[in-house]
Order: sequence, then C-alpha cells, then structure tokens
Amino acid sequence: TSLAQIAAEELEVDWAQIEVVTASTAQGINDSKGKGSTSVMTAKLLQTLGHRTGLITSPHLRTWYERIRVDGQAIPQADFLRILGEVAPAIEAQEATLLEGQYISPQGIFLLMALRYFDEQDVTAAVVEVGRGGRFDDMSLVPNKVALFTPIFMEHAQYLGDSLERIAWHKAGIISTGGYAYSVPQEKVVLDVLQREADTKNAEFFWFSNQDLGEFISEIPNGLRFRLQRYGEIDLPFYARHQIENATLAVQAVGNMHARLQGIEHGSLEYVARIRQGLGAVRWPGRMQKLQEHPAIYVDGAINVHSAQDFLQSLENRVTHPLVIVAGVPSDRNVAGVYQVLAEKADALILTETDIHPNIHFPSAEEALNLARQFHDDVQHTPKLPDALELAKAKSGTEGTILLSVAQPLVGEAMILWDVETENI
Repeated sequence: TSLAQIAAEELEVDWAQIEVVTASTAQGINDSKGKGSTSVMTAKLLQTLGHRTGLITSPHLRTWYERIRVDGQAIPQADFLRILGEVAPAIEAQEATLLEGQYISPQGIFLLMALRYFDEQDVTAAVVEVGRGGRFDDMSLVPNKVALFTPIFMEHAQYLGDSLERIAWHKAGIISTGGYAYSVPQEKVVLDVLQREADTKNAEFFWFSNQDLGEFISEIPNGLRFRLQRYGEIDLPFYARHQIENATLAVQAVGNMHARLQGIEHGSLEYVARIRQGLGAVRWPGRMQKLQEHPAIYVDGAINVHSAQDFLQSLENRVTHPLVIVAGVPSDRNVAGVYQVLAEKADALILTETDIHPNIHFPSAEEALNLARQFHDDVQHTPKLPDALELAKAKSGTEGTILLSVAQPLVGEAMILWDVETENI
C-alpha cells in the first residue's frame, strides 16, 4: 500500500477528476532552476486559463505552507493543521507495517496532505514537482497525464548512479502508461532513455530541438523578452535565459492539458493572450530575485558550479561595481569550485553560514577562508547573514552590487529580512 493508494482509497481522492502534470529533473543548473520554475509557470498558465490549479513544490523558503498551493495561494495554517490531524491515523497505520530501516518520508506526508486539500478545493489540474530522483520518488506515485523533463546532467550521482544513462533512467520513471512526456533539448543518451521508457509504457514522447524553443530578444528591467511561435513577443519576469526553454516547456504542457479540459477555445486569440498574460505574471521568490536598489542586491540558491556560473552570466549586464558576493555553500557541495567561479567576478567575497537547518552543514570559518583565499585576496567570514550583509554594504557602497549566492535556508533568511511575500504567488 502506498500513500497514493491511501489518498485514493481512504481519503477518497478521485484521480479521474484531476489532470496531473509532473515536472522532473533540473539536474544541470540548480535543483530549483528547472523543475521548480517550470512547475510554477505551468501552474500559473493553467490558472490564467481558468482552471482551479493545485501546485506541490519543495523546499519552502519561509513556511511549510508554501509547499501546497491552490491558484498560487499557500494552504492556510488552519487547513494545514486540520488535514495533518486527519491523515495522521492513516500515516501511523502505514508506519506500523514498515520493516526496520524503512520510513515514510516527509515528502510523502506533504503529498498526502496536498492531495486531500486539492480534493477539498475542487482542483481540476495539479502540478507536481518531483524530488531529486523520479522513479522511486514519492511524487511519482500520483498518476500523471503529462511528464515534463528539464535538463538532465550529472548530479546527485551518490544517490542516482554514476552515469548519465542511469540518472536519466531514474528520471524517466515519472512517465505514466498511456500518458504524454515533453523534454527540453537533452544529450542523445538521455533522449534514448526517455524514448525507451515512453515506448515501454505506450506513452507519447515529444522532445524539443533548439529551433523549437523561444527566441531571446532582449533584456528588460525586470527580466527577459523573447519570441515564441504564434504567441509573439512575451515578457518573462526571470533574468536567466534558460528560463526561456522552461517557459516553452510549460506552454506545451499546458496546451496538452487544456485540450482535455473545458474552457477557452484552444488556440483562440483569447487563449494566446492569456498565455502571454500568465507568463508575465509568474512570481517565484528567492530564485535569482532582486531584493533592492542602491546597492542592488540579488539572491539565488546558487551553490554548485553550474548554478554559480549561471547566476553571474544572467546578471552580467546588470551588475555594477564594486561587486561583493556573499557565499553560503554547504560542505557537501564542491565548495572550492563554487568559490573559484564567484571569485573570478567578485571585487570582494564574504563567506557566511547558518545553523537553521539540522541537516545542512557548512565548512568551519578557517576551512572556508583557506579555500576561498586560494582564489581571491579580499575574503572575510562571518557566521550570521545580517552581519555579512552589513559588511557587504560597507564594501559595495550605494552604487555597487551585492549577490547572495547561498543555500536554501539562507535564501529563506533573506526573504524574512526583506519581508518578501512567499505564500501568495
């Protein structure tokens, strides 16, 4: 018995009444830069087209409630606590059947609660973000109609396998029998794995070439302008150019789902207008977000080499000097590699950490300083983010730029310091 079966049987969730799209991967740039943003864009487009839309994402930034949303609004605290109490007996009964060493993951519990809440809220379309894997991820228990794949690269090898083919096999597991799957451009070995999985499950698989993606036009003050087929020019409130391929993926997924849902005529002028409107209205706090001016401060969860490079490249034309980078990179990452990437562009580096998350640990001050000073002369360390920000502001002045390239708990701290609204997107 799985949590999905509990939801379907004991909690009486009727899968047939909910269109589900599952978004996976994001293994190249950052764990949140593919599947998370694609999930949010897909949900916003469905909502803009008039569908009651549920969304499951992780991790949260300020509150647990952010992980479960309907039409962009996080589940209210009262409903969260009520549903947790209601599902507790089913969870405890399931736990009683587990063998030694087995456990129910927190993600599974959130999934169970979300499905109950979606059912109560008469959700007609749901978007589910998968965790690091896919085939054995709790979120893949939900029978989806559409599976989405953002770029699959070598990452999390210690959990998923030491080859790109093996990692792709894990990801491919979210494809449902008789369903649909869409992918952005991938390496051939990845496409082969996805195609085999789709063939085995009698699913239709569509993959985009670079020519199928939206075309970058220009940077705009709050993001990017790009052109996408019949939709024309679209303003997208993201700074990173890879978000154009995520937006292309979201538009295709929504077209597939909308065709099976009642509403605005598919392909009509109103449909096109709402797609443009929806993409322009997307909010995804803490993801390459500008927090203030004078000095300009941006925050992102860029804690691996790929994401750090992307962070710097995406803001290259927006950065003013002095450029001060605050880095908070956990010990289980390539700390030296990230420091090296950041040091190449920074006028000064400030290293920081947090103890807010019990499972995320940082190098000691001595270790962090020794690593960073291999790549830059102006390096300081302070264990608290507010103190790091004060040091950074003193160095940048009002005309410089500060980049916060930090782990997710520190992104959450930044959301609190700037009082960023995270429960309503």
